[in-house]
Amino acid sequence: MGRTEPPMPSMAELIRQRRRAGFVGRVAERAAFRQNLDLSPRDERHRFLFHVHGNAGVGKTFLVRELEQVAQECGAHTVYVDEAAGSVPEAMAAIGAQLGRQGHRFKELERLLATHRERRHEAEAASVATLEPAEPEEPSTASVIVARAGIAGLGLVPGVGPLAQILDAHQLAEGTDRLRAGLSARLRSEDDVRLVLSPESVLTPVLLRELAEAAASVPWIVLFFDTYERTGPFLDGWLNEVMTNERYGAALPGNVVVVTAGQRPFDTARWGGLPDFVADVPLAPFTETEARRLLAARDVVAEPVVAEVLRLTGGLPVLVSTLAESRPADPDDIGDLSATAVERFLKWEPDPVRRATALACALPRRLDADVFRAVVDCGEDEAAGLFAWLRGLPFVSDRGDRVQYHDVVRVPMLRLQRRHSPRGWAERHARLAEVFGQWRAEAEGPLGSGELWADEGWRELRLAESYHLLCAGPRAALPDVLRDVVDACNWGDAPAQRWAQVLADAGEDTDAPAVAKWGRELLEALADGGVVDGLGLLLNRAGLDVRGQAVARAVRGSALRDSGAYERALAELDQALALDPELARAWRSRGMTHAESGDYAAGIRDLDRAHELAPDDARTLAVRGEYHRILGHHDEAIRDLDRAVELDPARDFPWASRGAVRNSLGQYDEALADLNRALELNPDYAWALARRARVWRALGEPERQLADLDRAVALKPESAWMACERGDALRVAGRHQDAVADYDRALGLDDAYASAYASRGVSRRRLARLEEALADLDRALQLNPDYPWALCQRSTLHLQLDEDDRALTDADRAVELRPDDAWVRTCRGRALLRLRRYGDARLELDHALELNPRYRLALITRAQLLVALDLDEEAVADLERARDRDLRSDGFDDSDLAGLADLVNDLRNRNPEADDSLRPLLSTRTTRVIATDRRTDPSPEPSE
Repeated sequence: MGRTEPPMPSMAELIRQRRRAGFVGRVAERAAFRQNLDLSPRDERHRFLFHVHGNAGVGKTFLVRELEQVAQECGAHTVYVDEAAGSVPEAMAAIGAQLGRQGHRFKELERLLATHRERRHEAEAASVATLEPAEPEEPSTASVIVARAGIAGLGLVPGVGPLAQILDAHQLAEGTDRLRAGLSARLRSEDDVRLVLSPESVLTPVLLRELAEAAASVPWIVLFFDTYERTGPFLDGWLNEVMTNERYGAALPGNVVVVTAGQRPFDTARWGGLPDFVADVPLAPFTETEARRLLAARDVVAEPVVAEVLRLTGGLPVLVSTLAESRPADPDDIGDLSATAVERFLKWEPDPVRRATALACALPRRLDADVFRAVVDCGEDEAAGLFAWLRGLPFVSDRGDRVQYHDVVRVPMLRLQRRHSPRGWAERHARLAEVFGQWRAEAEGPLGSGELWADEGWRELRLAESYHLLCAGPRAALPDVLRDVVDACNWGDAPAQRWAQVLADAGEDTDAPAVAKWGRELLEALADGGVVDGLGLLLNRAGLDVRGQAVARAVRGSALRDSGAYERALAELDQALALDPELARAWRSRGMTHAESGDYAAGIRDLDRAHELAPDDARTLAVRGEYHRILGHHDEAIRDLDRAVELDPARDFPWASRGAVRNSLGQYDEALADLNRALELNPDYAWALARRARVWRALGEPERQLADLDRAVALKPESAWMACERGDALRVAGRHQDAVADYDRALGLDDAYASAYASRGVSRRRLARLEEALADLDRALQLNPDYPWALCQRSTLHLQLDEDDRALTDADRAVELRPDDAWVRTCRGRALLRLRRYGDARLELDHALELNPRYRLALITRAQLLVALDLDEEAVADLERARDRDLRSDGFDDSDLAGLADLVNDLRNRNPEADDSLRPLLSTRTTRVIATDRRTDPSPEPSE
């Protein structure tokens, strides 16, 4: 693919381009890059990746910016990403945003990124789509394999990487399975769980799809990743995958070129086998020829001066550019040989205001127009002129809405100010800390206390404030900043790493070894073991006060809970509460830990205490309401969810959870209103769609039911639960072949999904695939031996296979597990009837109808029993109560209906007076669902 030539510019414009920003040099590198864009991606000479590397000050960013301009001249659309991106999702956000400004809307990526940010902060704030209470299951075979490969889900969760070294493979697999179940108890779908655990797996396919759409309309897209020494640790593996394989369903389009720039060469273990696709661009200091050309472009041509510049700078491009900018006319103008290039630059600048501005603006780590005005005390017009001048300096990198000094220049500038006036240094940093503190306080206005750390803008202001406090008074500020690190850990690895980096930077910049050491050691701990290790370091050495220790242990306990390491989590949370019995967040986290490990009652008790301490915390109420829903405490669930909705009406989860409760109570109109509201707040809320589908089923709206489930599956194509839910709807509608396809898909995603096996077994039985049906039901009960629905379904299959004793054994166990379920009681009654234990069968069926007087399956089964006992009048009475009703929706298949027809015809022949009342039962060979039936009869379907 050749480049598209733009219209020919004027000669003056061409000259300006060649001298743009004083960039003279790196001619070979620029030419090689331009030539690469003249080659088709199919040409074997074309390179897909350029890696620029070299020591600080060697001109990597200058070259990257020049290559970016070259790419744009060749018709490319470009993206620039640096260390401002702290994770793969943030890098993807930068790609989408920058290409969006160039006319390519990454709509789906933007939506998922917003959901990702929300869900990361929501894991403790909501108990969303959950599993019904069940005994712990064995870890799936897939999880064991993943664990043995060393890439178990635990490694994807911030802060829990070290557990992989502590647990054996089976323990690690069990932890992974429990982790998924635990997060499923708090997030609305399996895809939301994946969005928290492994955002790259959800976001990358969308990025690649939308990037391919953008690339189809332009000659080239070039992605620049600068400061790769900082971003490479999290970007390098991901970048390798999207470039070299189709793990995410696609790779980068062929007309995308990637440029990375960092201090270190590429990891040869990862990239060494791709020499035909990668261009290695090592940068050394300018050659003498290049340095002379740059100086000549700035009219620095006197040989004594040039020789002195070459000697002092060592050819470092940033220093050569800085000295060239000041245009020294005499070697004496260069000054003391021991002086830095920065000091010489300031000496040459005749304007004292500009000299002071250049020094003062080195103090902030980054500058925008607001920070500049806070640093430089002058009028608006003068500030605008000075800021424009500053942005044009050779050592200042202009990054759109902000500028940043090159470290090679900023570090000696800071050192100069600190040594020249230690008191002035502290005063200026204190002033900046005060300014950032004021901005932070203003940002807090619309935010509640629980929302501060969730707000990225607030965090950035707090970071800047902390940096300047540390520079102004490291000893006084250090304890408070270490305490902030604890809170940052609560929001994951990336925020914690940014706080650690602030400590490292401030320690180096203000020459405070203790602060720098804390920064380095925290960065190492976080890199090795995430927030669990980082918090361990703080607890062991930071000298936190009692409250700080309690919060640190509470945060550490939450991270361990997210890993599925419930015992260790409970130990940390117990210690947190021993230190501070009134720490509501610890009570809430411990309650969630109890519940996720299966003890919902203990979880609710802890949440009760959390609610006493923080009665208006909507998160606690929402979580407790969800746990009450799981346990069938409908009144308590409604009470909590009502209050959660009142406190936080803009959050979708409490509406959806309350809708699910109201559906269970048969309050279908109210349930529909709640779920509609949840979906107004979040139209792509797949869990709410699945719940609303159940309401549509109850209201006799099968088309709307399947429409919602189709939408939910489209939103969450990799959700096993969602596929199984649609399979259940198709099964109830009698579409068993289609249902089996959905169950197959669910089991392909999760081969330890007991409910999918059980449901597939039922559909296979209806398709007369009896051996396969029995194998599925056996597997479901192997995974979950205490599964009443599967036990009753296997009991029914045993009856069909004439294994009546086995049928009764399964039904007996189901009644033990769920004695107050009319369907389970009826299941046992049918088995007893087959065994001709009529007295026991009559007692069982009578009990079922006491539980639900209108339950048709029990009525018809009891009618069969009464006929066997020659009690025709009572049998006719039961059948009359069941007439004009759709029996398929109660689980009757063709063979059941045929048997019912025989029974009805027999009774009509024996009781002619009952003919008119019984004849309607012969019209039940219909799949029509009657709303009144669904409102009154319990559904024998598995729960999620």
